[in-house]
Amino acid sequence: MRTLSNPEGLFENLFDFHREFNEMFNRTLGVKPWVRESPEYKESKKEFTFTPAVEAYLDKEAKKYVCRVTLPGIEPKELQIHVQGNLLNIRGERKFERKPKETELFAEEIGYGVFERILELPEGVVVDKLVAEYINGVLEITAPVAIAALPRKIEVKTVTPMVKQIAA
Repeated sequence: MRTLSNPEGLFENLFDFHREFNEMFNRTLGVKPWVRESPEYKESKKEFTFTPAVEAYLDKEAKKYVCRVTLPGIEPKELQIHVQGNLLNIRGERKFERKPKETELFAEEIGYGVFERILELPEGVVVDKLVAEYINGVLEITAPVAIAALPRKIEVKTVTPMVKQIAA
């Protein structure tokens, strides 16, 4: 019987398409024109070449903000973290470890060069207490959430209407 398609090749092609589409989408949305750049990056005229993956959330009790950024192969000294208002700005550079002209590539999926991620912090995050740790290629930024910003339960009181009070 004749086989019409090779399912293994189909999935490989779909994954390649998905990865390439994500890279194109990230390059398009990687630089936000509405956010002002800091002077040190304007002067260097570096172009942002890749966008690292980010995971940001509040813990179950909403008392702690956690932001994880995947940055394998990047030296911690190459990272710059700034906070202005409620915006968390993470910048850095992954440098080439090989000379591109001297090698023949069979696959190229790792992004090299300068990157920037600008994240909006949720309401109530205490920016003065942000802590950043770099462990096994993952940058983890944590901060407590102010007690005033935590959700609180409001008790509903029952009030007797004035009409019933007069009738009694």
